[in-house]
Amino acid sequence: MTETVAKGDAVAGGEAPDPGLFGPESVTWQLHADPIMWVAGVRALYLQALHPRAVRGVVQNSEFRKDPWGRLFRTADFVGISTYGSRAEAERIGKRVRRIHSHLTAVDPETGERYRIDETALLRWIHCAAIVSYADVARRAGFPLTDGQLDRYFAEQRAAAGLVGLGPQEVPDNGAAMRAYFEDVRPALGRSEESDEVWEFLRRPPVHPVLWPARELLWRRIADLAYGALPSWAHAMYGHRPLPPFAVTAGLRGLRVTMSAVLPVVRTVYESPHIKAAVERLGPDVMPSPARLPRDLAAPE
Repeated sequence: MTETVAKGDAVAGGEAPDPGLFGPESVTWQLHADPIMWVAGVRALYLQALHPRAVRGVVQNSEFRKDPWGRLFRTADFVGISTYGSRAEAERIGKRVRRIHSHLTAVDPETGERYRIDETALLRWIHCAAIVSYADVARRAGFPLTDGQLDRYFAEQRAAAGLVGLGPQEVPDNGAAMRAYFEDVRPALGRSEESDEVWEFLRRPPVHPVLWPARELLWRRIADLAYGALPSWAHAMYGHRPLPPFAVTAGLRGLRVTMSAVLPVVRTVYESPHIKAAVERLGPDVMPSPARLPRDLAAPE
């Protein structure tokens, strides 16, 4: 059983508690616990699907059609473990991901080319599309992330990129570099048959018929906000009209306020197992909060 310790105290055997890849003083630690991350994750899927080679690798090598919810939850589990798990746990899940990816390929239906899905360019795209979505949606929803903290977040995320096989110099580590990356990669993006599949799934995910009304009332709102939060060039590629920008911003802010208000109640019934384990490992004062965002904005070494 994990022994609860105060932050900085030694555990049995004289070893300090393991803060993991980022630690409780990081931007990542605070941001990834915000409830609006669920909407940000959906936005990431919309954006990632606009890279034909990347989305083709997902559709051809996963149970996406049979078990789309499973893929969503496995992605959330990876983010949770890499953020709040011990370094050993993060490295273990990274090793598993790299091993799986190393055996997978995809085929371009137009050219017949077979390619590895762990190409650096594809891994970089999945990484960047995800963390940009997390940060963009959070800021638009009212999460108090300054430009300096955003730069620090991108720099911190080099550690997460390393788990999937990317080197620290292979991913953007600040806002300016990230903007330059997206300008460079846009010619490779576009709508495809596979991106349309992702679009349809995210709009109408498979659920039991009893849940159809809830899907239309609740999930559709989340999907609309996530899609609306994409950049205008992504909307043009998909070809579907988004909500007006002011409605997206107001909707995200209202949803975050509501979710934050009910979060304490939710936590009495269900707490994220990753955050719970981190608090047990490091002590109760490491509970993630926007109030704990670091003030020292120097990029981590």
